[in-house]
Amino acid sequence: MAPVPSLPGALDRLPETRRPRLWLSLLCLLMWAPGLFSLPPGDRDESRFAQASRQMVESGDYVRIRNGEVERNKKPVGIHWAQAGIVHTLEAAGLPARGWIGSYRLAAAIGAWLAVLATYSLGRGLVGRRAAFLAAALLSASLLLVVETHIAKTDAALLASIVVAMGLMGRAYLAPAAFSSRAALGFWLALGAGVLLKGPIAPMVPLLAGLTLYVADRGWRAGLPWLRALRPAWGIPLMIGCALPWLVAIGIATEGRFFAQALGDDMLNKVGSGEEAHWGPPGYYLLTFGIAAFPGAFLVLRGLPAAWAARMRPGTRFLLAWAAPSWLLFEAVATKLPHYVLPAYPALLLLAAAWACDPLRKPAPRWLSGLGWAALFGTGIGLAVAAVALPLLADGRVSVPGLLVVPVTGLLLWAVAKAAGRGEWARAGLSAALLAVPLYGLVLGGVLPNLTAPWVSPRVAALVAGEDVPAERFGIAGYHEPSVVFATSTATCLLTDGTAAARFLGGGPDRLVAVEGREVPRFEAEAAVMGLRPRAVGRVDGFNYVRGRRVAITLFRAS
Repeated sequence: MAPVPSLPGALDRLPETRRPRLWLSLLCLLMWAPGLFSLPPGDRDESRFAQASRQMVESGDYVRIRNGEVERNKKPVGIHWAQAGIVHTLEAAGLPARGWIGSYRLAAAIGAWLAVLATYSLGRGLVGRRAAFLAAALLSASLLLVVETHIAKTDAALLASIVVAMGLMGRAYLAPAAFSSRAALGFWLALGAGVLLKGPIAPMVPLLAGLTLYVADRGWRAGLPWLRALRPAWGIPLMIGCALPWLVAIGIATEGRFFAQALGDDMLNKVGSGEEAHWGPPGYYLLTFGIAAFPGAFLVLRGLPAAWAARMRPGTRFLLAWAAPSWLLFEAVATKLPHYVLPAYPALLLLAAAWACDPLRKPAPRWLSGLGWAALFGTGIGLAVAAVALPLLADGRVSVPGLLVVPVTGLLLWAVAKAAGRGEWARAGLSAALLAVPLYGLVLGGVLPNLTAPWVSPRVAALVAGEDVPAERFGIAGYHEPSVVFATSTATCLLTDGTAAARFLGGGPDRLVAVEGREVPRFEAEAAVMGLRPRAVGRVDGFNYVRGRRVAITLFRAS
């Protein structure tokens, strides 16, 4: 058996090791494990996704997607099936996974891991083994993907399906004669999985890339051999067939409401207007790239001019066609969220790694080099400042892990700058990926889980559990974040206001109600009219970070 080199030397001795996937898997584990199970559930989207999956497990209905009694007709069912499958597996092993947010995050983490391995495995034919290894390592460390692995929703799993599909499409583009039917099958199955995860987004990426290549290659002359190699005649029906049974079932179950709401209310609103206050101007993703792609953005900015200069090379041309049109489309869409352009990151990082590993590389223009350093140092220093300041602002205390972020960030920036000063850009990129491990470990495993003020719902749930009240006899008014339902129970009653809270409390024996501070006067006034004598049994003070305001929630029982 061949000896396994140390990870810092893996890039230099990659041809001698047979285990690059093992090193990448270990890197992903070290990078993402902190906080994956200890961070409380997020207040909005994460809790909506997890709660819908939990209700599938509880009800046995794997067609409809619901939060409480409300239909959630926004995204397809794929991620909920994945989350529910993990919950069933963990419960079969004797673990209480149903109410544990970590079990729902595992689907995102597994998807991200598959995306990293696919970036290496399928990127080798485009940029070579060393560059593919470096790109995969930087993808695992990118701030945006690290965040997505810690949120129980769709986008990390979607990335895996897109990277697999685009990697196989790249093989067909480079060597259509050697592209097998089995590889074509994998391409269309990956897109079918992507359709079940997020509808048309997955097939949109190869479609835009194919149109770009058609124009760039003058496809009317070349005859598109790569398209024939993909076998679209049976591949497209296969892709549609992956999702068709559920699409028919959900159409029947919701009497067509799913399609009306998912396509009309959700998708078209995002294209035409900034849905849910997520509007952003064209150029938004370019302006935020230095933060979202940290710590690898400094290499991408340096490598893009060389990639454009080498656009006649088939591998480089394919990667540009992968990244550019999808990026431009999302810049044109009115609704802007950082993760929308995540499918372009593997292509951009492969281009950057190819430049870093090229001994004949040309230096980037000074202004791009300056932007690269600004992105690296600005984001790194910003993370260090936030790690120190956030516990002070939220809880009025000093966080030891937050203080440790400062020297770790300094070490990362020093190591990158030192390697870059010697012209060792590949080593600079790998150093950034490796030293991101302790940085993210301290932030996600030390700073954020130990905050108190932002995690309101778990503390409400702890107080409710201490009162030993049946789930259906607990109601809450004035604080309706989805996380409170996930943290307490599906049966939790969401009450409209303080008046409704008083009526709920007086509606039967052994009841408990939580009332946010703004609703307490109405609650007390209605309780007086009803002749109730509410008794406060607990209080939670915190900060609703979604709405940006302090909250005070008091639990009452009837005396």
